[in-house]
Amino acid sequence: MPVRLYSGVERAAVLMMLVGEEEAAAILQKLDPEEVRQLGKAMFAVADVSEAEVELVLDDFVARAKERTDVGFDPRPKIETMMTRALGPDKADSVLSRITPPEAAGQIDLLDWLDAGEIASLIENEHPQIAAVLIANLDPTVAAQVLEILPEPMQPEVVHRIAKLEPVSPEALDTLRSMLSSRVGSAGAPAGVQLGGTREAAKIMQNARKITEARVMPKLAKIDREVARAIEEAMFVFDNLLELDDKNLGILIRNIDADTLTRALKGVDESARERFLSCMSSRAADGIRDEMEERGPMRLSEVLEAQKAIIAIARSLAKDGTIIMRGGEDDYV
Repeated sequence: MPVRLYSGVERAAVLMMLVGEEEAAAILQKLDPEEVRQLGKAMFAVADVSEAEVELVLDDFVARAKERTDVGFDPRPKIETMMTRALGPDKADSVLSRITPPEAAGQIDLLDWLDAGEIASLIENEHPQIAAVLIANLDPTVAAQVLEILPEPMQPEVVHRIAKLEPVSPEALDTLRSMLSSRVGSAGAPAGVQLGGTREAAKIMQNARKITEARVMPKLAKIDREVARAIEEAMFVFDNLLELDDKNLGILIRNIDADTLTRALKGVDESARERFLSCMSSRAADGIRDEMEERGPMRLSEVLEAQKAIIAIARSLAKDGTIIMRGGEDDYV
């Protein structure tokens, strides 16, 4: 069998698959999001690397490659662990959802030319559970478009079912494949896959227009208040505050007491911390820095409590129009 010639990013991926998870995570932390995506995708592509190909990629790692016999097996656990350590669970899920091969994720194949209107027409007369499973397979941007095209009375129920989805049976996937077979074609059913969930529902609502969010969320709260609250919390996390422009972030900071801000900033990286401090006076920023240094190590629960308090303040200010958060496309009349 001829030895495969790897590209530059694939060579890097082979090395990443050979080093320890902590070392790999440390490398991933130095890369930008697009580089992480490309490298992660390449790691799946080289999962079946042979010993001869390892020697070709990097001769001085042959001995180490021989000791690591798991390279040719399912790479998902190792890649997921590295991504989670490097990026945190939310960002890792976002990256993995876009680079995991469809056969590993158990996704329903959809042709690129099948647009939101065509998908909506296929499911608008189906049971909401069928619609929820199919929409959960889509990219959040496309899913939001499909949701908005569906009949308005159907929308809150579909979002609720997406948030509550449990592992999907092969029978349910077969039903969807049969429904789409005329346009997409069928594929073998996996043993059951996890689709949807609160975070997936939140991503869809984030990509929906403001008017859709304002209409769907109150109705969803009447169906299931706890699910609606969980989706709202997932839609708005502390990292979202970094998307505020200087003016709006400054307004938010002026509504936060110094103690809460100090505790919250103990749990973010230096760049995020400086983003907040840059929107304060130099004197106030120095005060926060001094206070963080004096306090030393802090319990994670205290940090998260402070961050949640700031998120609540930001949501309140955004709701009454005091600050403007980035989100789904606004509506114009």
